[in-house]
Amino acid sequence: MKAIWNGAIGFGLVNIPVKIYSATETSKLDLDMLDKSDFSNIRFKRVNENTGKEVKWENIVKGYLMDDKYIILDEEDYEAASPEKTKILSIDQFVKEAEVDSIYFETPYYLEPQKNGESAYRLLLKALEETQMVGVGTFVLRESETIGMIRPYNDDILVLNRLRFNQEIRHYSDLKIPAHKAPKPAELKMAINLIEQLSQNFDPAMYKDTYSEDLMKIIKKKAKGKVLKTTKAPPVKEGKVIDLMAQLKASLNTSKSKPAS
Repeated sequence: MKAIWNGAIGFGLVNIPVKIYSATETSKLDLDMLDKSDFSNIRFKRVNENTGKEVKWENIVKGYLMDDKYIILDEEDYEAASPEKTKILSIDQFVKEAEVDSIYFETPYYLEPQKNGESAYRLLLKALEETQMVGVGTFVLRESETIGMIRPYNDDILVLNRLRFNQEIRHYSDLKIPAHKAPKPAELKMAINLIEQLSQNFDPAMYKDTYSEDLMKIIKKKAKGKVLKTTKAPPVKEGKVIDLMAQLKASLNTSKSKPAS
């Protein structure tokens, strides 16, 4: 793993030196884009629009267009904008994790304690476990401010979840949402029974990205020159539900017939 941030957690007057590492990786297949005519690889180049010549990474800078003129920014400018937030994630408040709606969650990261920070790191981890709270604060990651939520994971490590700002959440007022009409009591009772029947402890290990595996099987078959029979997905049923009660009963009977996992 390669650290993407090096700084400290501000816990009251205690600073805990840490490094941040990405906690996830994609399971998608790495597919290349090819020219349909001869299957040549498509390359993306960083080209100067005036000269038409390719520009090397080390010669690229970033700028903000203001009054038809670019204002060029360098590393010192990013740090000067909010120097304390580029190196310190100061915990502003402690809240119950259940109070943070999942719509705000973005990306998880692992926090690794650095030299002389191990004791304070373990102290914060255990204190969060005992109180069942999470710490929330802001810091600068990759040239942009973000909200960080710190919580224990597996009783072993602190995890930082990047959160979205409230202003980033779109409002759904333009969507066609059903009116606030109470469902029929019998249907509601049947739906609750179905939920209870399918309820169990969450086990993330039972969910696996099988699509990538199935796609790889097809790739291997095509590599051997095999002709594949294509099966289309069944069409999605549309239109008004005629008998919701009947569908709920059928759902209950179907779930009853399945063996318990």
